[in-house]
Amino acid sequence: MRLAASLFVSGYSGALALAAFHQGRLAGRENVRLYGLATGALICFGASLVLLWKRWRLETAMRQMVALLICVYAGIFLGLLAFKSAPPVGPSVVQMVVAALSFQGAALIFVNFFLKEHQTSWKEAFGFGNQWPQAIMLGIIVAGIFLPLGWGLQWVSAKIMVHLPRLHLKPEEQQAVQTLQLASAWLSRLALAAVTILLAPVAEEVLFRGILYPWIKQAGFPRLALWGSALLFAAVHANMMTFVPLTVLALALTLLYEKTGNLLAPITTHAVFNGMNFVALYYVLPVN
Repeated sequence: MRLAASLFVSGYSGALALAAFHQGRLAGRENVRLYGLATGALICFGASLVLLWKRWRLETAMRQMVALLICVYAGIFLGLLAFKSAPPVGPSVVQMVVAALSFQGAALIFVNFFLKEHQTSWKEAFGFGNQWPQAIMLGIIVAGIFLPLGWGLQWVSAKIMVHLPRLHLKPEEQQAVQTLQLASAWLSRLALAAVTILLAPVAEEVLFRGILYPWIKQAGFPRLALWGSALLFAAVHANMMTFVPLTVLALALTLLYEKTGNLLAPITTHAVFNGMNFVALYYVLPVN
């Protein structure tokens, strides 16, 4: 719960900082109200993170909880007011990179704290030492097998959305894909490649397969762990056209982790899958 709360606070802070950044570019530095609200919200969220990861004592737990709730809700309230003052912003490379760093990047930092508190290492927690060459090889094979299946499921999902107008669903590419289509400079594409192929697979597999899945399973709900983590993984990508293929991918990644006992296997599959999609889209785009 503390890890989930930290990720929410960090992701919200990243979106808020990005809104303030774009407002500065579009409206100049005279917008004191937005900067004041954003600064206040970020201070509240910073205090929230300190309270979240500070060692709690039984005799002071109630006071710390009250202080944490005040900081979190104050940050959310100030942030909402700041977002209301900020101009609408379309997809951009800066937006995607900031979003990735404030969520996936922060996730790796918080997970490191999480592991230290449980007095374990990355290798022990996620089985990185368990026959890692075989795990990586199997991950590559699964990615190659799943890629055409994923494309097919996405195509079917798009066709269903088009032919069922009553659902009021319009097939749209993921925001990451839209951002890549807008990126023409090599530096922008390299930044997006690093986020898509390196950062996102590691962070997401650690969170969904490495922590969430075994946590629910060990609580005595193996089926809920399998399907719940898969559906949540697909949902956080916030795209109806890719919901089904991402759910199937998540199920495959979980079973792969169960088979190998090494998180490197699903990380490799995820990274290769993202990489092949990235390359396929890249070759469709003109290079400037």
